Parts: sequence; structure tokens; C-alpha cells
Amino acid sequence: MTLFEAQLGQPTSRAKVSSAEYRGLYQQLYDESEIATASAVVFLQQQLERVAAVDCELPQDPQQLSSWMLQRCARVAREYADYLKQRQAGAARRYFLNKAHALYFIQQVAPTKRVDGAWLHGLLDYWQDHRFDELLNTYLEELGEGDAGQNHVVIYSKLLKDHDCDSAAGLRDEHYLQGALQLALGRCGAAFVPEVIGYNLGYEQLPLHLLISAYELSELGIDPYYFTLHVTIDNASSGHAHKAVQSLMQLLPMGRGRDEFYRRVSLGYRLNDLGQGTIAVINSFDLHCELVAMLERKRAFGQHMHSNYCKFEGKTVNQWLSHPGQVEGFLEALEHKGWINRNQDPRESRFWQLIEGTGPAMFGVFSGYEKQLLHDWIAGDWRSPQRVVPIRRGGVIKPLPKQQAMMVDPDILALDDALRGLPDAEQLVRLIPWMAARRHWRPAGLYATRRFIQLRARMR
Repeated sequence: MTLFEAQLGQPTSRAKVSSAEYRGLYQQLYDESEIATASAVVFLQQQLERVAAVDCELPQDPQQLSSWMLQRCARVAREYADYLKQRQAGAARRYFLNKAHALYFIQQVAPTKRVDGAWLHGLLDYWQDHRFDELLNTYLEELGEGDAGQNHVVIYSKLLKDHDCDSAAGLRDEHYLQGALQLALGRCGAAFVPEVIGYNLGYEQLPLHLLISAYELSELGIDPYYFTLHVTIDNASSGHAHKAVQSLMQLLPMGRGRDEFYRRVSLGYRLNDLGQGTIAVINSFDLHCELVAMLERKRAFGQHMHSNYCKFEGKTVNQWLSHPGQVEGFLEALEHKGWINRNQDPRESRFWQLIEGTGPAMFGVFSGYEKQLLHDWIAGDWRSPQRVVPIRRGGVIKPLPKQQAMMVDPDILALDDALRGLPDAEQLVRLIPWMAARRHWRPAGLYATRRFIQLRARMR
């Protein structure tokens, strides 16, 4: 019996992972909790049942996958060319109304981006099987091959920190669904190899929204490097999209079990459609609602922090903040009092001057993203005469030299001690846990990735 034949009759369970528990499962899997494995299996079975009745765009004959992929890529290229023509002819941005909108998007999809590539982690156990080479190489490239400057999670984390929007405040449980799927596939990869292959095939196809997002982020002064990196690395000629098809064809059984294996691949492919997609996230943004929700979250911390010197509509600031549901009324009172002048340069509003400027009274109260919400809401249809210089290249992330990293990171020292004297094959096994989602972007994880690549090449 082959590996894949053994997987075909998976047991099912009546247990359910509630849709309100995606965040909890995500965190358990990310933290490498052993008790999460059983829940991950149930979760995957449940999600696979959800997509079973969904139409799949994959060709019925796997031999047609290469031509399907090239046609799909050509269509995306044509659509992007049309988009560029429209923009050059004066059309407005298609996705992002303002910078706050773009930062909202970056923050909302962060749970997925923070585990980029995690669905492939479980396949590292097959490092001796040449049929898995392209899948393993894809994962190692997601990890930057141990280079912090190319590690996808490091790059995205830097993007969040650069714009001070590295917060989970306001994220809903559904925003963790795709990340939980990726972590669960990575944890249970041995039992779901066809589904992992299918998910990888879907995730690595170049989508139109990636190209447009990168273009518009750059226009708004936001480094698009994470997105442009995926534009190049996921190409259908030699990149991850090509490798995804190549891997499937190498691992597809030649006889018994072929149809069932491909059926499961198609289910894994459809898992990409679950949860809020990129366009849905972008379309869910409402500047006013997001501003009110942000201030409502702040209200609990600021309701006793203000003096009673100023009153608005007969109420002190503390009174406005004392009960939920009064934020919109408070904003209207600030407008009536002349502290906020909508549809004008925010610098002309007294309230904004308390937040931003030279020695503002409310320095540090709002994060960069929260300030951007306030700025863009006050500005409304006002546009600054100063042109934003588009950003075209990603910031450089320099890794610590090995010796310096070992001095400041005890995990590297401990890992080196654990590997010392072991045969190469045993070292590879010991390194795999350090390449999981929670660890691979840390100094010890980057070191483990580099060491894994060296040992794997040496044993060929």
C-alpha cells in the first residue's frame, strides 16, 4: 500500500470547530499546542465538506493543468494592462480610496500573511523524496532561504511596523480562517498531502488583485515590496505557480488511486475560496464606521483621563466617553464647536493639532493607523497639493552576522548544541520544528533554514 492509498479512507468526526473559534484554533496552532492537532483534523474535514459542493475551475484532466495555468496567467496580464490604460487615462484608483483604506487592508489580512507558506511545513518530512523537491523549494523560498531580507513574514511584519498598524484591534474571527487553514494543513500535512498540493496550486497562482494592490499601495506612499515580490516569485514560467503544477504531476499516482487523489487535490484547491477574500476585505471598508469603532475601543481607556475644563454641548469629555454609543455625538459636538473642520486640511482643525504637530497634548494616544483614520476622515474630499512620491522598492532588512546573532540569541546557541555530533539526517529532523510558522522568521529559525538547505544539498 502506498502513502497516498493509505490516506484515501480518512476517518470523519461528528465534532465541529465553530466558526467563532477560528482565532482560538489559529493561536493554538501557531503556538504549537499539541492539543490542537485533533482540532485541526476536525477543522480541515469540516472545511473540506463546505467546499465539496462548490464549482472548481481546475480542468478535469490534470494533463491540461499547464495550459490552464498559462491561459489564466495571460488573462490576468490582459486585465492588468486594461487597468493600467484606464489609470493612465485618468481613472481613479480601483481599490483604495485613501491611505487609511490601504492600511486597513494591510491590517485585516495580517493574520494570513503572518503565516505565509505555513501549509507546506508538514511536507519537510519528505525531504528524501525527490518528488517533493519543488514543494520544499517553494517553502524554503517563502522563508527567504534563511535570509531575513527575503523572508516573507519578516517583510510583512516590517510593513506593519513601518506604518504603526501592527495591531489585532478590530479584527474579526473570520479574518483568522485562512491563516488557521494554512496552519492546520502544515500541522496535518502527512494525512492531507493531496489537499496540501491542491491548496498550494491555488494559492500560488498570480491573481489580478495582487498586481493592482501593489500599484495602488505604491501610489499612496506604502512600500509594495511584499506584493511585488509575490508577483515575480509566483510567475507561471519558472516560479511557484509553475512549481505547483510540476509537483502535482510528479506526485499524481499513475494507476490505482489517481482519480481519488486528483479529486482531493481539487478540494484542497477550493479551500482558497473560504473566508473573506482580498476584494471582500477591501470592499468592507467604511471610513466613518471604522473611525467610530476605533474611537469606541479607545473610549474605555480615556473616559477618566481628561480634565473638566472644556465642555461640548454641555458635557465634559469624560462625560462623552463615560458610556458606549456616544462617540458619533461627540464627533458632531467637536464639529459644532469648530474643533474639527471637515473637508479641509486637517492641520487647520484644533482637534488634529492636539494629535499631530509640535509637542501635541495627545502625543502617543493614537497609533499611526488610527491617526491616518482621523486624518482622512477630517480631510474628506480635500486633497493635499503635495504629490506623494510613489515607493518602488522594499526597505533593506539586514540579518545579523552569524557570530553576533549567536551572542544575542540563546536559541541559536541551544540549537547548535543540540545538533553537535549528530549525523546529517538526524540534524535535518531536529531542524524542521524550527522552520514552523512561529519560529522560522526569528534568528534561530533563519539559522535553521540555512542549515537545513546546506545539509539537504550535502546528502543528495
